[in-house]
Amino acid sequence: MGAVKVIINKELKVAFNSLLIYIAYTAFLCVTGFACWFSGKNIFSSGQASLSNLFNVFYWTLFFLIPALTMKSISEERKDGTFELLFSKPIKTWQLIMGKFFAILLQVVICLALTLPYYITIASLGNVDHAVGFCGYLGLILVSGCYISIGMFASSLTPNTIVAFFITFAIEIGFVLLFEFIAELWGSGFIAALFTYLSIGEHFDAIPRGVIDTKDLIYFISVIIIFLALARHYICKNRF
Repeated sequence: MGAVKVIINKELKVAFNSLLIYIAYTAFLCVTGFACWFSGKNIFSSGQASLSNLFNVFYWTLFFLIPALTMKSISEERKDGTFELLFSKPIKTWQLIMGKFFAILLQVVICLALTLPYYITIASLGNVDHAVGFCGYLGLILVSGCYISIGMFASSLTPNTIVAFFITFAIEIGFVLLFEFIAELWGSGFIAALFTYLSIGEHFDAIPRGVIDTKDLIYFISVIIIFLALARHYICKNRF
């Protein structure tokens, strides 16, 4: 695990020495702040201290934020030709992938931590179930893990960061919107049940309400493992 820690530290240093991460954080906080406090569906419109709208805003904002954080993860290494330098050291492919994955996940966790003043403000306005709040943030981290793994897979396919961004975005649309649409189109039966299960929203929706089901955890972990394995496959394929 020593190599993984080295890669995490290296990735975090690069990220926080870049203007992109600060622009991403600022955009995230501005969008979520506006949606939570000033939009037509702000938290005051419900007349109660509810966390559901807060987590729903975070859910959709991460949908757009994470492709921007992951688009350079692998593609820039290929573009700059630094893979040969990395693999000349005693680093295995899975260590590189895990290091980059956890580095980006930590960036997202820090971003979510910056939203705690929103949570504290809502809690001060009324009675809030803090267990539900914990579950909401846990659900967002799990969803972020899925998006990050998808983004790293997309980044492993091309040295072009913009192309990687749009590939990530397209796959996310499939998991968040398209699968749910297909399930509704079929209405019932095996196909409908299959695409309902594949939809990320189907597994996220219950978690911010304080319901953590084993099948949802298995789903998120499975999606992360599958896409990281695919990223590893394409890195090995294009290693030299």
